[in-house]
Amino acid sequence: MAEQTAPPESTDPAGAVSAGPPGPAAEARPDKPDAAVVRDALGVGIAVGLSGFAFGVTSAGSGLSLLQTCVLSLLVFTGASQFALVGALAAGGNPYTAAAGAFFLGVRNAFYGLRLSQLLSLPRAVRPFAAHWVIDETTAVTLPQPTRRAARIGFTVTGLTLYVLWNLTTLVGALGAEALGDTDAWGLDAASPAVFLALLAPMLKSTTERVTAGLAVLLALTLLPVLPAGVPVLLSALAAPAVLFLMGRTKRGPNAGNAADGSATQRKKGERRS
Repeated sequence: MAEQTAPPESTDPAGAVSAGPPGPAAEARPDKPDAAVVRDALGVGIAVGLSGFAFGVTSAGSGLSLLQTCVLSLLVFTGASQFALVGALAAGGNPYTAAAGAFFLGVRNAFYGLRLSQLLSLPRAVRPFAAHWVIDETTAVTLPQPTRRAARIGFTVTGLTLYVLWNLTTLVGALGAEALGDTDAWGLDAASPAVFLALLAPMLKSTTERVTAGLAVLLALTLLPVLPAGVPVLLSALAAPAVLFLMGRTKRGPNAGNAADGSATQRKKGERRS
């Protein structure tokens, strides 16, 4: 999970953060108890953090050592990129191609950071450390919060819970994979795409997003037999600009035709007058 320019935010005396006109939910619930924010953040952190086990198993099954697997979770800490990297390596892909695919998947976090930096307004000394926790889950918990205090609590609790649990379960999964032996025999190679789809599916809310995802899957499956491992994933990203271009032409079609007819009519009128 195209960047849009966010409207200027304002902070009221109570510390509420607003970005444009408040929605119905914000009007009905201007404040949110800290306990409720913590509960929601823990729910997301624990639910997603447990999937680190699947990454540990998949990473070990792809040939990475226990140390390499744990370092990936500690330093990269963005699940989709990690799964993409080890998945491409497991399929025999070039390490540079696998790293490129993981990098492009992780770029989205930079756009999350642009919005969260305004919303959280953290001290400069803390921002480099907080940037490591800017991922899908912390963004999803932080953005709906009605106040800056609630946003900071949601971000911190989600990030801390998920980071600790993800790394612990990665370690357990990698150790478990070594004990299991051949992970392919257990069918655990399906763990990474299953977890990734489970995280992605709830985010596909609009028709444009669903069409883009469907086209990306179609491109990847079509190119998979003819291109090296990892390359189809990179090329499937072309689905996004293709869908946006086609939808833009569809919306402009009738209007462009009417505008052209209107211009022709005006020219004819001008010629008659002259």
